[in-house]
Parts: sequence; structure tokens; C-alpha cells
Amino acid sequence: MNTHFTEETMQTAHGACRARVYRGASLLVPPPVVLHFHGGSFVGESVAAGEKVASALAAAGAVVISPEYPSACLSPFPAALEASYAMLSSMRSRCPQFAHKKSMLFVAGEEAGGNLAAGLALMARDQFLSDLKGQILLSPLLDPCMATASFRKFCPQSSVQSIAEGWQRYLGERSGLTHPYAAPGYCTRLQGLVPALVITSEQCPMHDETEAYAERLRQAGVPVKMHVLPGGATWLPANTSSQENWPAQEQTISGIFSRFFQDAGAKPNSQMKTN
Repeated sequence: MNTHFTEETMQTAHGACRARVYRGASLLVPPPVVLHFHGGSFVGESVAAGEKVASALAAAGAVVISPEYPSACLSPFPAALEASYAMLSSMRSRCPQFAHKKSMLFVAGEEAGGNLAAGLALMARDQFLSDLKGQILLSPLLDPCMATASFRKFCPQSSVQSIAEGWQRYLGERSGLTHPYAAPGYCTRLQGLVPALVITSEQCPMHDETEAYAERLRQAGVPVKMHVLPGGATWLPANTSSQENWPAQEQTISGIFSRFFQDAGAKPNSQMKTN
């Protein structure tokens, strides 16, 4: 799809971080601004790991800011979440800079980035950050037990250890008393969250925990759009076996993203200016 990105240094109350800013050829009106967090296992990955999902969000008509966040190798929870929340908090005043003064603000992420996006939605509710309008979760890492049937069946053995180590490093000394922001799958208070778009695939290791979280959101009265795609989740950084399927899957999820943005109030207009 026809998207491009620039690299920028973002300043927040938590300090500076490097980020990619993605834009597609056609923007919605007003263009949604999406703070997107790349996938991986909490450790080692760079912002480039999220290029697939960020590009699909941009192709859906959004302006996408995809920042680096602290690696759990050096800084366990809550470092990454606090740094991400600082950027989210600063984005409202920056929407005119990146898109439009009336742009709606969303968070999104896949795998570990989906964990951060879900945690940010919880934190935004608790901190009364009313500017956030939606959360987009793609196969998020929500359950550190890694004991679901789908995880046992579909997670390659080569990835099990890295995900387990990622969880251990991310939770750090807090692993015995898991905070709901760190493991949203354990959160018992989900009422009042922003609408959620939740996507997984039939053969994704996180399929079961993703579906369970979507159902619990629904039971809590949160508006949820849930999509289970056929086959594997080719947007995940660790999935290198089915890359030939990505173009078709990208087109599918980009369409899903666009409908979610339009349901929130954005409208199609390829002639929209970005400021």
C-alpha cells in the first residue's frame, strides 16, 4: 500500500524518544491520530518491528505515530507504560501539528505493543484522559501464564522461551503481584473503557486470550468490534513463515481499521489537507 514515514524525535514530560510518523496517500476527515506501539516480547525489538501494522493503519486514512519505548531488559514495568502515557498525554495538543485540530486520538498495538495499548486505555480511564477515543488491539499479550490452548498449539517452540523471558523481564519484581496495567487479562474492572477494535487470527498463539479479553470487555459494557481472521497472524514480528499472505491480510485489516475510524466519526475524503 502507498504509505511513507518520516523519523522524528518526540519530546514529552518523560523525556525524548525516537518515533516514526506514517501517512498514507488518502486521509480521512478529520484524520485520526493513532499512537501505535510495535510488537515483540517487551525486549530488544525496534520501532521497525511495527512497520506492517503502522502502514496498514496509515493506509486506512490515519496519521500514525509509532514511538520507541523502553526495553524491559533495562527497565521493567512500569517504565514502558509511563513513557507511553507521557506521549499519549501530550498528543492532544499535537494533533494539529500532525493532522487536524479536530482529529480523534486512538492507541493501537500488536503483541507486546497491544499490551501497552490495553494498559494505556485502562490508565487513561483512571486518569480521566477523555481525549482518547478508541483502542486497537491486535493479538495482544495479556496473560503472562501463557497456558491457553491456542498458545500451546500455535506458538513455535523457538518463540515460547523468548516470550516467557520477555514477560519475566517486563514484570520484574512485581511478577508475584501482577498489576492490571501490566497484565490487562487479569484486570477485574473494565467498565468505562473506550471502544475497542480487537483482531486476532485462527492460528495465532494469542487467539484465546484475545477473544477472552474481548468478551470480558463486552460483559463490562465496552463497545467491542471483534475480528478473527483465517490462518496465521502475519502481522506479528516473529511470524516469518507466511509473508506471502501479508498483502491480502494487510488489505483486510486496513479495511477493518477504516470502518472503525468511520464508526467513530471520521469520513472519507482523499482531498483532506493535513493542517
